[in-house]
Amino acid sequence: TRAWAQMPADPGVTDTEIRIGNTAPYSGPGSAYSTIAKVEAAYFRMVNDNGGVNGRKINFISYDDALSPPKTVEQTRKLVESDEVLALFNTIGTAANLAAQKYLNAKQVPQLLVGGGATHLVDAKKYPWTLGWQPTYYSEAVIYAKHILANHPNAKIAVISQNDDFGKDYLGGLKEGLGDKAKSMIVSEATYEPSDPTVDSQVLKLKASGADVLVNITTPKFAAQAIKKAAEIGWKPTHYLNSVSASVGTVMIPAGPENGVGIFTASYLKDPTDPQFQKGKEWDDWLGWMKKYHPSADVKDVNNVYGYTAAQGLVQVLKQAGDNLTRENIMKQAANLNIKEMGMLLPGVDVKTGPDDFYPIEREQLARFDGKTWVLFGKVYGR
Repeated sequence: TRAWAQMPADPGVTDTEIRIGNTAPYSGPGSAYSTIAKVEAAYFRMVNDNGGVNGRKINFISYDDALSPPKTVEQTRKLVESDEVLALFNTIGTAANLAAQKYLNAKQVPQLLVGGGATHLVDAKKYPWTLGWQPTYYSEAVIYAKHILANHPNAKIAVISQNDDFGKDYLGGLKEGLGDKAKSMIVSEATYEPSDPTVDSQVLKLKASGADVLVNITTPKFAAQAIKKAAEIGWKPTHYLNSVSASVGTVMIPAGPENGVGIFTASYLKDPTDPQFQKGKEWDDWLGWMKKYHPSADVKDVNNVYGYTAAQGLVQVLKQAGDNLTRENIMKQAANLNIKEMGMLLPGVDVKTGPDDFYPIEREQLARFDGKTWVLFGKVYGR
């Protein structure tokens, strides 16, 4: 064994393992996202089978928080105080991350590659222990606004959004992108609670407003409901769907693929249903790994690509940290990422952070659903 004296380490690190904590909605209305944590666990199994990271196995401890913020806090405390994890990784959900953030920053425990894109969740100065992963909801909504202004300058816009920071962030970006036209263009807004059974009444209200553009800011269960309901009542607005619900497997197919034709989204991951990406080494690596390590998962669900890339991001941080596995050095390495390309990210999308830039992925491209897959078009937006 190595001499402990030479190896600085914090809780969660021994000669043989690194303990990493996570919370995810294995139950409740957000359970479609649980596949992300399952995929990450599967990725770490592969890493461990290949000798781990610098000789240490990753011990990934993930608890169900049902996407309920009080539960997230309770499980996060358990991970830090009982399981003594080195860091939290890719906790799923904006509200969940916001709920745990103050505690983790006070304890100086890294909150790494968070599974939420609200802008005020990530602030290098205010929360030096919290680092993002995906593009922000705000910047994504600005892309939709630009597309609406360019292609539908006289649009009457209806918005459905989740009544929390996730919904408000997308809505804020949309209004920012529309600028002084926001007030006149947005004719109707409806919100829902994550605990609501359906969003049928909201969709009826939005149709009644006479809107011809719908901006759909929802999680998978409600996204599928909204697409289905609009089709049932014969409402055919130009439809923008947030990327967090753009899964062909868990949203577009349950909604009825024919009902989703023409919907727009923004993308930064290679969609596993897009034929252009179903070849080459990156695809073979991903599919081969899925079949071996997570055979029960839906190959059509882009969340399985999301979890795979996030896990690769964490492994890169741990590799860079070497034997200096202090929480401080983990944050230093997380803020020093420069990955030019990652197998399952779109061409032109990179992973880059700096001491003042805690947003690793900031580039996205628009795509349109053709009934089978998302067809990319136009330029890559972003930094």
